[in-house]
Amino acid sequence: QVAIREAYEAGLLGRDACGSGYAFDVFVVRGAGAYICGEETALIESIEGKQGKPRLKPPFPADVGVFGCPTTVANVETVAVAPTICRRGGAWFAGFGRERNSGTKLFNISGHVNTPCTVEEEMSVPLKELIEKHAGGVRGGWDNLLAVIPGGSSTPLLPKSVCETVLMDFDSLVQAQSGLGTAAVIVMDKSTDVIKAIARLIEFYKHESCGQCTPCREGVDWMNKVMARFVQGNAQAAEIDALWEISKQIEGHTICALGDGAAWPVQGLIRHFRPELEERMRRYGEAKARAASA
Repeated sequence: QVAIREAYEAGLLGRDACGSGYAFDVFVVRGAGAYICGEETALIESIEGKQGKPRLKPPFPADVGVFGCPTTVANVETVAVAPTICRRGGAWFAGFGRERNSGTKLFNISGHVNTPCTVEEEMSVPLKELIEKHAGGVRGGWDNLLAVIPGGSSTPLLPKSVCETVLMDFDSLVQAQSGLGTAAVIVMDKSTDVIKAIARLIEFYKHESCGQCTPCREGVDWMNKVMARFVQGNAQAAEIDALWEISKQIEGHTICALGDGAAWPVQGLIRHFRPELEERMRRYGEAKARAASA
């Protein structure tokens, strides 16, 4: 808000913005922090003073947006990089990365790394290079790596074997059965209880669901309950397949992608760490049997 006031005082905004003869105003609208309002139509609903629930599309915001007016919803990262592209040209920006995955990206690297950071790098940078060059490497060395969530909490995790060679771009990560998402890289070393970590993410998505779509509202709640038992090991191996099926019933059956974002971490866990799930269930069963015979 302070920056906006300074821009008005400097003549950069207002009735004659930058002396262009065009009026250009900027307003700050404070939200209440709901995750669902990251979806563009839920954000518009919130700005209009309504509950932050995604709209059915069409109509798209470009036709019917804020208060019924045509609206462009742009991520702040897009706004931040646009002036540089305008100055240097699209060819310069497209020179980074590789074909179909060009440009730069803001990567936020957190978790079990020596120096967590946010860095702008070119697309298609190898994940291993990104972590070691900018985040000081994995805590305890690369061999201590367990898994990485490459694109924020909604993207399926990748085990160390995949992280060795995967590139940080859309095509490479889709091929690895994950996604670039927001490029928020979460690194987990071998001290991580990966089952508990994914269960915590599902708990978050259950809390943040707006409740509008039945598959998300009911399905994520069920996944949360099942994952809570998986953390303990209090389940049967057949329930792993049941959980997978629940996730597939949620995926692609909701108005927005929050349901998908809850389903994919579970799918990644089952895809790469099924033996760990089964081992925990086995240990729980043995402990229960010993307690019963004592």
